[in-house]
Amino acid sequence: MTTPEPQSPSPQPSAPVSKDRVYRSPAGMAGGVLVLALALWLGIDALVVGEGNTRWKALAALLFLVPLVAAYTVRPAVFANDDRLRVRNPFRVIVLPWGEVGSFRSAYSNEVFAEGGDKYQLWSIPVSLRGRKKAARREDRRAAGAAGGGRGRGMLGGMGQLQFGARTDGSGATAVEADGPVRAQGDKIMDELRELWEARKDAASSKGEVTVRWAYEIVVPVVVGAVALAVLLGMG
Repeated sequence: MTTPEPQSPSPQPSAPVSKDRVYRSPAGMAGGVLVLALALWLGIDALVVGEGNTRWKALAALLFLVPLVAAYTVRPAVFANDDRLRVRNPFRVIVLPWGEVGSFRSAYSNEVFAEGGDKYQLWSIPVSLRGRKKAARREDRRAAGAAGGGRGRGMLGGMGQLQFGARTDGSGATAVEADGPVRAQGDKIMDELRELWEARKDAASSKGEVTVRWAYEIVVPVVVGAVALAVLLGMG
């Protein structure tokens, strides 16, 4: 009589990884694309019609400028999920598990601090003083509209609410402004990151070490292009 071999337990499915929220600067990306297009147009033109060292200078300039412009405009991004914050800056990539994040700060730039005290700037979430002033004016108008709406309802019934503090959505319907103060876009993103950090910093999956990696795919071409351009310009 043969005994059946014990079957190995079926592997348990791993917990799904939450999808990243991606934060970029649309204005920075748009400006970067325009500058890259102009640089490529001028550089390719010099490569085609240039003579002597002009072609080599154009090639070295492209090798230096294209990755440098891309690093400061198109590349920066912040990725956030339930476990960690990943910051892709011009020349470095920083990964901070939520348990290792100490605080966020928004002044003249948006920054994240690790528990050890190290500070990392969030390049893709720029601070707009103009945006903050605009949001403050909208908040003042909203507060004045709410106060005026209360008085208007006493005199004109429901028309006061329609006149003060009301807005129209994309369909043309009238809707009341959302509760809470009006905030600039960058400040709203920082609020989202703080809320996610507060909710996930004590989770078991949010533990780990802070890692920093240099973006050699950007650094190496920039250095090589700068050295080559300096040598060619020195040769005349």
